[in-house]
Amino acid sequence: MTTKETFTLHGENLLKKIKELIAEGNIRKITISDKSGKELLSFPLTIGVVGALLAPVFAAIGALAALIGECSITVEREEAKDENEPGPKA
Repeated sequence: MTTKETFTLHGENLLKKIKELIAEGNIRKITISDKSGKELLSFPLTIGVVGALLAPVFAAIGALAALIGECSITVEREEAKDENEPGPKA
């Protein structure tokens, strides 16, 4: 199950916030939209994605941050499964 969370911030804080979110680790997808709601950039994150693979994404985010003022980040998080929750047996 996934949940969505949205943050509104200014371009100069964009890269810093995305790096913080990635460090949390339970992120499935990040979408960056301008203040009117138009999607500017969207990228999925998988468990195996690490520094070298994210470098081009960070470069694109840095360029985008220089061009836009206010924007919003929508984060899809993977919720941890509750062990007490009934589900299929393995």
